[in-house]
Amino acid sequence: MDLTDQQWKVVAAILPEDPVRDDGRGRPWSDRRKVLNGVLWILRTGAPWQDLPLRYGPYQTAHRS
Repeated sequence: MDLTDQQWKVVAAILPEDPVRDDGRGRPWSDRRKVLNGVLWILRTGAPWQDLPLRYGPYQTAHRS
């Protein structure tokens, strides 16, 4: 079960803005909502990071967040 739009609105309000490089270089930031939902999935299921479903993006990204 992922965060509802209402729950995400509350969480997003307390997260800092994504940093932006002055030179415009670098990889774009991952979708924060998708990453947080992935972390919550791991906490709910107790599964290892490698078992994170692809709908949450690469497990390495969620693990580093």
